[in-house]
Amino acid sequence: MAGKKSIAEILESLPEEERLILTMHYVYQVSAAEIAGKLGVPERAVLTVIASGRSRLISSIF
Repeated sequence: MAGKKSIAEILESLPEEERLILTMHYVYQVSAAEIAGKLGVPERAVLTVIASGRSRLISSIF
């Protein structure tokens, strides 16, 4: 699959807060509500990052 990036490469290319949210959610299975509380941001913002990050990961992998 020439031209496709690994998940690690995709995550590395993201802004730090997005990378942190996606890692907490998908690697450590932390809920959006918990992430929001720990980062001091609205839960809706966390959910938005998770949704857009998932779409970006899927389109980059396939």
